[in-house]
Amino acid sequence: MSDLQSFLTFLEREKQLARVRVEVDPELEITEIATRVVKQQGPALLFERVKGSSFPLAINILGSEQRIELALGRHPQQVGQELKRLLEAAMPPRPARILQEWRTVARVLAMPPRRVRRAACQEVEDAPDLNRLPIMKCWPKDAGRFVTCGMVLTYDPETDARNLGIYRMQVVGPDRVLMHWQIQKGGGFHYWKAERQGKALAVAVVIGGDPILYIASVAPLPEGIDELAFAGFLRGRRVPLVSGKTQLTAVPADAEIVLEGLVPPDERMPEGPFGDHFGHYSHPAPFPVLWVQTMTRRAHPVYLSAVVGKPPQEDRFIGNAVQEMLLPMIRLIHPELRDLWAYYEAGFHSLAVASVTERFGKEGMKTALGLLGTGQMALTKCLVLVGAEVDARDFRAVLCAIRDHFDPSQDFLLLPGVPFDTLDFTSFTLNLGSKMVLDATPNHEGSGQGGRPRTAPGGLTEAQVKTLHPRIQRARILEGALLVVQTGGEGREVVRSLVQAEGLSHLKLIAVVSDDVDLEDHESLLWGIFTRFDPARDILFTQTELRGAWPVARGRLGIDATFKHGYPETIVMDPDIVKKVDARWHQYFR
Repeated sequence: MSDLQSFLTFLEREKQLARVRVEVDPELEITEIATRVVKQQGPALLFERVKGSSFPLAINILGSEQRIELALGRHPQQVGQELKRLLEAAMPPRPARILQEWRTVARVLAMPPRRVRRAACQEVEDAPDLNRLPIMKCWPKDAGRFVTCGMVLTYDPETDARNLGIYRMQVVGPDRVLMHWQIQKGGGFHYWKAERQGKALAVAVVIGGDPILYIASVAPLPEGIDELAFAGFLRGRRVPLVSGKTQLTAVPADAEIVLEGLVPPDERMPEGPFGDHFGHYSHPAPFPVLWVQTMTRRAHPVYLSAVVGKPPQEDRFIGNAVQEMLLPMIRLIHPELRDLWAYYEAGFHSLAVASVTERFGKEGMKTALGLLGTGQMALTKCLVLVGAEVDARDFRAVLCAIRDHFDPSQDFLLLPGVPFDTLDFTSFTLNLGSKMVLDATPNHEGSGQGGRPRTAPGGLTEAQVKTLHPRIQRARILEGALLVVQTGGEGREVVRSLVQAEGLSHLKLIAVVSDDVDLEDHESLLWGIFTRFDPARDILFTQTELRGAWPVARGRLGIDATFKHGYPETIVMDPDIVKKVDARWHQYFR
């Protein structure tokens, strides 16, 4: 299974692939089909007849835990344990221990890519014409067609270190795409260096290939770590590379399609809007231009695509697998860390929970500051700390910890004016916003005696909460810790009234969400709360005071998570497409 087509064949044998033989439109129709299948936890899809192209399209190939394991050949946790054991054996080097890990050592020996002279990805060389590819328009208000599964290969202009990452690319001509290099991305760092030197950056866009390569390209590896080498470790087989036709780069030999080109310095075009994984359209912004010089492919390639949007999507399973694999390495740096989990429901970067064993007062906060300064974790907006006994992946358990151990006067940290996820729109300033840390660990001064709750349950019922403000439509209380109310319009006034309400003094958190959030649906609830607020602007407390330069908060923490003027639109599929797919559903899978 060293390439996409052999993996698809394998999935079909495992009854994990469905072929769609009727013609489908890459503009919106495939999106509506694929998002339904993901929600049903259905199979990978191979669309054999795509309107406007002679190439088939595969999607949702890693959209389940089972398919992730089939691609890796083992559970992601096993990969993490392999890495952990290897690093432990090497620090300090212990030959006997290393010999015991001979299988893992063999994987290490497979890390350096190998050069080949001939490659399947160069069976055909075409003049660049992106219109021949079945590139999707995913959502109604997208700016156009986007390549969503292009693995972008670049080389550092100073060190020649490789980087492989997946970035969306908007098609703006038959030989031009826009490179959406977000902050904290390796390819963007390479372009930054090239541009400072006044040079164009050589780029190869790899579409389709070994699914292991796909997983490695998503992994937030430390800067300078070669994703192709990581793929070799995961597969236990060296990644074959062939010289590109432009002679400016080397490309994975087992790819389906490769675009080679240059990104000139000081050239930008407006990119977007695009419906991204926070469930909203990202605002247009200027991004660099890739001029495609040549396109090589297999004689009969399969185009690989993906849909991002309001959770759940395929990236849920890929992101969770990557977390499982890399956690043991993070724990080597932070031995007090028991678990770390970023929630896909909130687009991964909006909410993360760390469970820690505190060996001294506020060690968890030290851990939080370290994590928020490390790699992709630096883009996390809300980090919650819980004790080692709490399941960081169970949001209800996390709420219980907040109920029992969180006191905003001691356990709340706001970090304003810090780097922000490029896709996060809530601060109204691209790449700049705020973060917050909630410390709900039990082993610090001020916690309840013996870990018992500080406050007793009680107060108003959900029905009574609705009487506290005329805009409140529905209310839900979770674990005696979090009150979520649904309202129409902006919610700051509602938040202000609720954090002051005496009947809610037993609660720790209050969130006001918009009326498109389903309070009874776990995914919708987390999405609706954590993707729609900026901590520095949208949080209110019952009481705040300034002690010198230290702001002290007391009472309830209130979050205005309503949709606000200036936010980009929420992604909603065109009703006509929904009706079309409803009518054709039996045709797709007969």
